[in-house]
Amino acid sequence: MSSAGTGGTTTRRVAVTRSEHRGTARHVWIGIGATAVMLALALLGPLFAPHHPSDVIAPPYSSPSGQSLLGTDYLGQDTFSRILWGGSSVVWMSVTATAIAIVIGAILGLISAYIGGKLDALVLWLNDILLAFPLIVFVILFLSMLGRNPLLLVVLVAFGWLPSVVRLTRSVALEAIHQEYVASAEIIGTPRWRILVGEILPNITTPLIVQTGALLTWSIGVIAGLSFLGFGIQPPNADWGLMVNENRSGLMILPWGTIGPIVCIAAFALATNTLADALGRLLGARHTGHKADR
Repeated sequence: MSSAGTGGTTTRRVAVTRSEHRGTARHVWIGIGATAVMLALALLGPLFAPHHPSDVIAPPYSSPSGQSLLGTDYLGQDTFSRILWGGSSVVWMSVTATAIAIVIGAILGLISAYIGGKLDALVLWLNDILLAFPLIVFVILFLSMLGRNPLLLVVLVAFGWLPSVVRLTRSVALEAIHQEYVASAEIIGTPRWRILVGEILPNITTPLIVQTGALLTWSIGVIAGLSFLGFGIQPPNADWGLMVNENRSGLMILPWGTIGPIVCIAAFALATNTLADALGRLLGARHTGHKADR
């Protein structure tokens, strides 16, 4: 009786686990699809824009018409065209900042955890210094001193994310370093770089993938916000964050120049966040399953 009850409970647990797995996988595909749509809008949008983003086609805040689907902005430029043109800057800046932070942070975290000693102490000290500055304040301070440059903005945002990546990588790497397979590799004389790449790096891949999605979502919001404040892409170029600032004075006259970019920013951030969250749950479940098998 007890055995039958236990078997039934196990079966139900397996069924629930499989159902949860399918639900998570479905959310991953939803996140991938939504992110792909937003990337296509941002990268391919200019090909379908009816006007150049800096062309003045009508008086400011003209109502939607056949010539301008969403009306015109504060200068008389086509709002729809500027929305289609304005996403590429958000994409390349967010993706580049995230990539720089992940690559440099992972390298520093791995080396710091594996070598330890004074190098580890130095990396942690530098980490604490960066953490002492709020990201927005840190970026605005340096941009005010060095000039408003999109590439500099990307680098500063990337450095702002470094502490979180270094800490995550170091923490996970320290767990892997104390495993028997790493000790065995050291005993047989495996080079350090091969241990780092072949034994330790695979163990931090899952957390890094999740962290990449989270940082990309945050980068979208931060970079759009800094563009709104005037520290990102400069006029007459089109940028979603910049457009919100440019057209806010006409919000009560013709809202599309403000609402359109806000919707695009929110949709892009929501898509990447959905993907990161679902991917994290899916990879986490698989990682737990592999551990149980061992």
